[in-house]
Amino acid sequence: MIDALHNNKRLQLMLGLLFGFCFGFLLQKGRVCDYEVIMRQLLLRDFTVLKVMLSAIVTGMAGVYAMREAGWIKLHKKAGSLGANIPGPLIFGIGFGLLGYCPGTSVGAVAHGALDALVGGIAGIMIGAGLYAAVYPKLKEHVLNIGDFGDKTLIDVFAVRNPWAVILPVAAIIVLVLLVLEKMGL
Repeated sequence: MIDALHNNKRLQLMLGLLFGFCFGFLLQKGRVCDYEVIMRQLLLRDFTVLKVMLSAIVTGMAGVYAMREAGWIKLHKKAGSLGANIPGPLIFGIGFGLLGYCPGTSVGAVAHGALDALVGGIAGIMIGAGLYAAVYPKLKEHVLNIGDFGDKTLIDVFAVRNPWAVILPVAAIIVLVLLVLEKMGL
């Protein structure tokens, strides 16, 4: 079954569309595409966005490794570097703070009729992607390789054989944070 999926590009695209639709639907249901909720998060008054993201991290982390152990997927880790991981989040944060949407939530907001997300968010995504593509050769040559740390994950950093030795404690910490936020009414 999995091999058939790997070889069927049309099925991959259809599944991608289906999962993208479901992801957007869940973003909407979780209220993380709502400008007011996002602004309250940025002002540290409402932690809905953080709670959704932390829940997604636990689900994704456990799900990916469970699927890997079942033989459904193979992991293809990507190398990272400080040069690649510092400028991007800074630019992302500036755009997020100015617009009140990230790329994913701007698409979700457009889907429910938010014109500010259409004009600012989608236009910003297109302009940003175009600028990045235009300067990528220079970035690759001069910036992206600064502070290269390879393709390490937390599992590699802690040098454990069983990934669950890292996954379970990290998941427990995240669940504890979620419980504390709920208890505090945030």
